[in-house]
Amino acid sequence: MTLPSHVPVLIAGGGPVGLMLAALLTEYGIASLTLEADDDYCSGSRAICISRRSQEIMGWVGADRALTATGLAWTGGRSYYRDREVLHFEMPHEPLQRYAPMINIQQYAVEEYAHQAMQRHPELASLQWSARVTGLRADAGGVTVEVDSEGRRQTVRADWLIACDGGRSTVREAMGLKLEGMQYEGRYVIVDIEQESQRPVERLAWFDPPSNPGSTLLMHRQPGNVWRVDYQIRDDEDPEEAVKPENVLPRVQSHLDMIGETAPWKPLWISIYNAKCLTLDSYRHGRVLFAGDAGHLVPIFGVRGLNSGLDDAGNLAWKLAWVLKGQAPDSLLDSYSVERVHATRQNLAYGAKSTEFMAPPDYGFRLMREAALRLALVDEAVRPLINPRQSAPISYDTSPLNLDDRAPQAGAATPGQPAPEALLQDGETPRHLSEYFGAGFVALAVSPGAALAAGLDALAASTGNAPHPLRVLRIGTDAGSLRDTHGQLRQRYGGDAGTVYLIRPDGYVLGRWTAPTAGALLAALKPYYPAIDLGANKEDQA
Repeated sequence: MTLPSHVPVLIAGGGPVGLMLAALLTEYGIASLTLEADDDYCSGSRAICISRRSQEIMGWVGADRALTATGLAWTGGRSYYRDREVLHFEMPHEPLQRYAPMINIQQYAVEEYAHQAMQRHPELASLQWSARVTGLRADAGGVTVEVDSEGRRQTVRADWLIACDGGRSTVREAMGLKLEGMQYEGRYVIVDIEQESQRPVERLAWFDPPSNPGSTLLMHRQPGNVWRVDYQIRDDEDPEEAVKPENVLPRVQSHLDMIGETAPWKPLWISIYNAKCLTLDSYRHGRVLFAGDAGHLVPIFGVRGLNSGLDDAGNLAWKLAWVLKGQAPDSLLDSYSVERVHATRQNLAYGAKSTEFMAPPDYGFRLMREAALRLALVDEAVRPLINPRQSAPISYDTSPLNLDDRAPQAGAATPGQPAPEALLQDGETPRHLSEYFGAGFVALAVSPGAALAAGLDALAASTGNAPHPLRVLRIGTDAGSLRDTHGQLRQRYGGDAGTVYLIRPDGYVLGRWTAPTAGALLAALKPYYPAIDLGANKEDQA
């Protein structure tokens, strides 16, 4: 296949992050070409736990429906010391939620659903299998990329190159960049097996189980009657020997026998892993940006790897679209790096704590873990120390985009925070607030008076020619307003009349005010809607 000579966006890497980024860009009308070195979706389960935030991001392109229909939802898990339970944890969830806290599904399914979402706009997004970046030259106006596509050398000029090509990123290597941080020595064998089971879907962990003394072992159920089994090997075991079936299968059988899973089973996939806490200092280098494992490697414990990569895509897509559409200068992309590097450092801190408990790096950590586990058998107060700290959305406290808080009494949804979910009523139809995210900016107004409502409508109207206009959501009881039937919005955003939130396309709070003037809202939106204008009335109350 002959590749195009020029594309606005070239995405190196067609894994879940690259494909999701391409799908998100199509929703903004941005064309891209994705290059994937393999000839199909990945093999094996790989990253299997998809967080609520990731489900929301996939929902922006319609990929959530297949995900939730196929995946196995779960809300908690259990940990055992030897053969005794020491922890039963539950993640926050409620009957009115849009998504489960976590869904188990194999990574190749996420890739497939993201690819299907891309194909909703075939005129904008294309994927080339068996194509890899072999070299690049970046300058102020773009990037010239050398590509090996099915054995044929070609050159593609891109306005922007996004490196989503994984932990062994060719783009990162070609640019002479190195991930910095630490790598743990402890190794885990990862095994997918097919076996029917009637157990509930939970995250299960055993420390020093009788089936595999001295090891730590994790189990997750997946679609298709598949168990994912991760177990730690001894430091003195040869990794190449450890993944041979004759060494893996007896250990799996021993554990299945211990927990009473007696149905016939067969292995599907075997791999090996060790935890890394690594990141680039910046995810923007001129016209080259990094996302997912190409920019950071996070331990699997706490499921922050793929989920943080999908969050990268959700953060980057709208900003890159705004730049390419001429709605913002390319300096907006600097905030992508600031926010997502901050998020990575938070994820690495949590991931390191989880790794040091799951795979203690030295005798001191092993001794402390042993003490915690022994105490947890008899003291409930100690059990939270064993909590695996599952992935959660990160607050962008230091983001340069955050505006001064003009409604500090309104509650916890401050600028830089992910906008809390709330179930609202749109006429006869229930709708979650997050359903309105993923396109343009949203102005959320709590019980606005007539003047404020009219001013917000005027602001929205003046963005009507923008690719993704401002959307106004009024919360109240009058005609055309959404009703806070369950009181969730009042609880999470504050109920004072005249409170206004501006929410970014990626669902983060940009700013908030009590009874703002049109001038204040105009100034907040002008960087993202350059044509916005209220003329002589801009200093009046909105």
